[in-house]
Amino acid sequence: MARTRLYRNGVLELENFPVEDISEYLTDPAATVWLDMCAPDEHDLAAISEELDLHQLAVEDAVHKHQRPKLDRYDTHLFLSAYEVTLDRSTHRPLAAEVAVFVTHNALVTVRASADFAIDEVVARWDASTDLAEHGVAFLLHGLLDHVVDSHFTAVSALDEEIEDLQEVLFADGRTDRLIQERSFTLRRGLVLLRRVVLPTREVVNALMRRDLHVLDEAMLPYFQDVYDHVLRVSEWTESLRDLVATVMETNLTIQGNRLNTIMKQVTSWAAIIAVPTAVTGFYGQNVPYPGFGERAGFWASIEITLALSVILYFLFRRRNWL
Repeated sequence: MARTRLYRNGVLELENFPVEDISEYLTDPAATVWLDMCAPDEHDLAAISEELDLHQLAVEDAVHKHQRPKLDRYDTHLFLSAYEVTLDRSTHRPLAAEVAVFVTHNALVTVRASADFAIDEVVARWDASTDLAEHGVAFLLHGLLDHVVDSHFTAVSALDEEIEDLQEVLFADGRTDRLIQERSFTLRRGLVLLRRVVLPTREVVNALMRRDLHVLDEAMLPYFQDVYDHVLRVSEWTESLRDLVATVMETNLTIQGNRLNTIMKQVTSWAAIIAVPTAVTGFYGQNVPYPGFGERAGFWASIEITLALSVILYFLFRRRNWL
């Protein structure tokens, strides 16, 4: 199902008009047209492709999913792809929704790979910034990219909160090593996916601000610069969180190693204490005469020696925090 809008001289005049009527408005230099399509195939894009003179390679990229965020320049239009990112709280994994965008002089065409992309939020941004609508396609493109980058910001902020919760679990009593390892691995995978989306988006926004593309006027340039600043913050935040997750994983391994050393010291200490009665009884079990052999005094002497040496070792190990 397609959605359409017509702006003329910065004022919204029509909405959800038939796609066939787009050609009537494109000839008006004061008109700006927006067309949105969800999960179309090449046949669905054929008519609008001919009308806007879209390049065949760009149409193929719009139809095929899992494109890298990028900006391609053609003779009659620009083509860019981007991803909205949301965090699934149940699995702690970011989910990416793809959108392809055709940018012409007076038309913006968005092609969503699925209904997961929240296009209604983009429309709400446009409606909240009607004072910028006079800038035409640049206004529409800014609202779209601003929504995309804000979704990146929200996702990385949520991942930051997840990592903080993981840090609290790391030093909590009754911690579970398996749970920490699983959550660390899941968060690291999520940050890798987010990084694959954020870094190319930074290059896309930066390229759009080039003056030779003639997409932005001087009035819209600061707004795109603001979007670029946001995507820079997200990219730097993502890199720092990747380092933090790596530190959490290393700290978890260090804690496990320290716990193992403590257990080994305790086991070794008890083994040394147990070795004392074994040595004493073994000595008194000899088949040769020794002091106290065959006498009651020898029996009591062996018990006293065993107890005395065991107590001495016990307090010695306790003093050194081995027990």
